[in-house]
Formats: sequence, C-alpha cells, structure tokens
Amino acid sequence: MADLTREEQQRVRATLHFLRREVGGWKPLADALRYQPDTVEKVANARGGRNVTPTMAFRVARFADVKIDDLLGGRYRPGACPHCGYLPDLEADPTEVDEAKVLRLVE
Repeated sequence: MADLTREEQQRVRATLHFLRREVGGWKPLADALRYQPDTVEKVANARGGRNVTPTMAFRVARFADVKIDDLLGGRYRPGACPHCGYLPDLEADPTEVDEAKVLRLVE
C-alpha cells in the first residue's frame, strides 16, 4: 500500500507536469527538487511502478510555495492565478503540435 492515496499522487503528478513547463524541463525541476531527472519523469508519468513518496510531495509543495495540505487536498490548482483563481482553459489553447512535434499557432 502506498503512503499517499491515488488522488493525492495524481495531484502531485499534475503539479510536477505544471512545474516542468514553468522551469523548462525535467532536469531543472529535478535539480530544484534534488532528484535525478529520470526519477522525476518516471514518477510524474507513473512509469516503472514509481509512486509519489511523501518526501517528494513535501519537496514539490515547498518548491511550488504551497501548503502540503493544499497540494494533497486538491485546493492548489497548478496554473491558476493566485489572486483570483482564474484557471486558463487548456482545451481552448490556440496551439497544436503536428507530427513533427512542432508547436504552432492554429489560425
């Protein structure tokens, strides 16, 4: 049995993906969290049976500058405005990635 519930792990994983975009990749995020990039990527993508550990959850909360209870309890919404709570609709994002993995604006 894992130390964190499935929902808590999903919340930490979502935050890891958000932070990766914010800092520019797995390596800078892993460096900030004091983990190997491969470890952070595998945990974030739930590969290789890697679970989010309580230690990783605490480090993610500290790095994101949120309370651990807010992160695990779902009150922290990565990407939301800290002042008004606005969360951009990523489904309405006017960008797409084509087969060549090139991000371009959709007109």
